[in-house]
Amino acid sequence: MTMFKAICIFCGSRPGVNSAYAAAARAMGHLLAEREITLIFGGGATGIMGALADAVLEAGGRAVGVIPESMNVPNVVHDNLTELIVSPNMYSRKVTMFKLSDAFITLPGGLGTLDELFEALTLSQLGYEPKPIGILNVAGYYNPLIELIDHAIDAGFIAPRYRDVFTVREQPAALLEAMASFQHPLL
Repeated sequence: MTMFKAICIFCGSRPGVNSAYAAAARAMGHLLAEREITLIFGGGATGIMGALADAVLEAGGRAVGVIPESMNVPNVVHDNLTELIVSPNMYSRKVTMFKLSDAFITLPGGLGTLDELFEALTLSQLGYEPKPIGILNVAGYYNPLIELIDHAIDAGFIAPRYRDVFTVREQPAALLEAMASFQHPLL
């Protein structure tokens, strides 16, 4: 079983309409702290991003935020982190988060979350970042996205082997367990 030292989690800066999203973020946060895995995340204090970081910190874990200068403002940035890294822009933020992480997990979120997930998927597919990628499919949130990816495979735009670049589970512990045995399809 692979042991992760640091996992980057992409997730929403808004709470969403279903309380299950924040509950899953808190459960993931507690699990990371329990397993002594450092959280690398976007550095925000709000939404499920804030709930995730708060849970890690409450459970005695490490939370490292990476935030662009323009978002390093009160009521946006989390002010109680183990470490805060301020980057000049969104691009360098992602580069920093990728360098600091052994794996990636995506929780429910919006356009920024999807952007980060797809960048991780693309870099993994190309072999630049062949790290485990997990999707925590809370309350079926990512069902339409998974169906779209499967459709793109069926339509011939994604090679079937790349469906194995990411792992999907509905519970945090099950996701971490599955990711621990990840084998990249190119390696």
